[in-house]
Amino acid sequence: MDIKTLHDADIIGISTAKNAFDTLATAFGQHVENWQHDVVDRLGHSEWTGTAAGHANTRITNLGTELQSAKQELGLVSRALQDAYDGFAAAQAHLISALDDAKAAGLTVGPDGGITWDNDPKSPTFAGHGAPEKAKQIQDRITAALNEADHADQTINARLGHLATNASNGTGLDSATAKADTDAAKALQQIPAAGTDPNSVKAWWNGLTDDQQQRMILNHPDQIGNLDGIPAAVRDKANQTNLKNLIQDRNNQLKNLGPAPKQYLDPAETNGGPVENPDYTEWKRKRDTLKEQLAGFQSIQDRLDGKFDDGAGGPHYDPPLLLLGIGDQGQGRAIVSWGDPDKARNVSSLVPGLNSNMAGVGGGDARTAKRIYDSAVSSAQINHDTPSVASVFWLGYDAPQLDGPSVLMKDRAVEGGAAYNQFLAGLRATHEGAPAHVTAQGHSYGSLVVGQATQHPGGLAADDIILVGSPGVGVDKASQLGVGADHVYVGTAKYDPVANAPSPAMLGGLGAAIYETFAHPDASWHGTDPASQTFGAQRFSVADGTVTDSHDNYFGKENKGGDSLPNIGKIVSGHGNTITREDPR
Repeated sequence: MDIKTLHDADIIGISTAKNAFDTLATAFGQHVENWQHDVVDRLGHSEWTGTAAGHANTRITNLGTELQSAKQELGLVSRALQDAYDGFAAAQAHLISALDDAKAAGLTVGPDGGITWDNDPKSPTFAGHGAPEKAKQIQDRITAALNEADHADQTINARLGHLATNASNGTGLDSATAKADTDAAKALQQIPAAGTDPNSVKAWWNGLTDDQQQRMILNHPDQIGNLDGIPAAVRDKANQTNLKNLIQDRNNQLKNLGPAPKQYLDPAETNGGPVENPDYTEWKRKRDTLKEQLAGFQSIQDRLDGKFDDGAGGPHYDPPLLLLGIGDQGQGRAIVSWGDPDKARNVSSLVPGLNSNMAGVGGGDARTAKRIYDSAVSSAQINHDTPSVASVFWLGYDAPQLDGPSVLMKDRAVEGGAAYNQFLAGLRATHEGAPAHVTAQGHSYGSLVVGQATQHPGGLAADDIILVGSPGVGVDKASQLGVGADHVYVGTAKYDPVANAPSPAMLGGLGAAIYETFAHPDASWHGTDPASQTFGAQRFSVADGTVTDSHDNYFGKENKGGDSLPNIGKIVSGHGNTITREDPR
């Protein structure tokens, strides 16, 4: 597709063809109805019986089915032509808009897309000092419009070619074929359900025209933004729209709560004692929940807007900060990535643990992911590689909080593990070019989530696994995690109270503790201690820390976590063989 072809394309001709097929399909449908009424129904009410009648009835019934199938196929041609019109019209409009803006800016666009301008400040047609930047923007828009038209051309050509083949060889008269074609056309308009295989999601998305994709993003940002198998850049665009919607919704709900009911019931109603009004209790619960959600969403918006002065950069981040997931399910969902995981050669994805929440994602947690990014870039440079990194912070589950026994249970890790497995499968499906080197990381309870994610059929779409501050991952051996024991890396601070938590059996009394100590000396709360020799992983060096700070220092600055962060950077960048090692305990 070139500029002249798209600019001069007779889009109206496609609409005219579509209307002609509508007329044909309507007329054909009337013929089918007449056939049903004048032939099938009359024959059915006749008293004709016998062998010949049986054969005739069978053939007439089959012919009726073939006519209905042909009617469906004609309708599908009309639908394909409408999609072609929408796709080409959008691409043509985008091209014309870019060309108009180029002209207004004093830029001349050549037939091949090259852009020139008057660069003489003394000339009356001088394009201005910002002309190179404007030219680059215009050129990108022109290229995008041409690609949009190419995509529409390819997808519509495939659909019409399939229908033409059906018509020429007679397969379009088969009811099963017509149903399959109809279902496929409907599927293009229906968003796959959450949990659909990411490769199928990717195929569905690629089958849409650019205009259809834009309509999906505009009309269904909450679904598109959180669907594994959708490209990262698209998810970011949809989620940024959805985030603003979620913030506005919480503000509206808070406004509509109205004034607080009186806090206490009248003494006459309670025999004199102060009793909190149930209406106030419920009002306060709703208000507090909405405020907490709003604070979390706003924190992430502030991070995207560059309002955090913590060294991660300003509103125009380098690398870009992408929002790969946002939602209000459970305690909230949020996934951010420094760098585009669809383009990076090395992708890290960190699962947090105890006490993680949405507000933290916008604040320190996003900074943690940036530290991992920086460390991996540094490692690549030291090893004379061109850095190519994306660092994801994944809060796609309800992390345990310090308000109950959830951290002691596996259920949240099981549910989170399924979602994390799906997420990494989605990154694998949408990655461009050769598969990326993917490192799955779990901190604290998040390591148990990673462990559970590896136990799904097909394993986890990761090449290396990092476990830090882990209370166990639900398996007894590193070899059970599916990436090979030599690709499982463990960091455990000497005084980390979570990683050194005793197993449940050790809390069952003196006899149980003695038995557990001798029978299962490497037991942890959720299985074998990953830092033990029995587990069989590679252990890397970290600072000892203290009981109060060691659990949170694995991703901190070097003077806090020692070799921990540099070691993590080495693994993420594909240089795990250069880590500073520590003997298993």
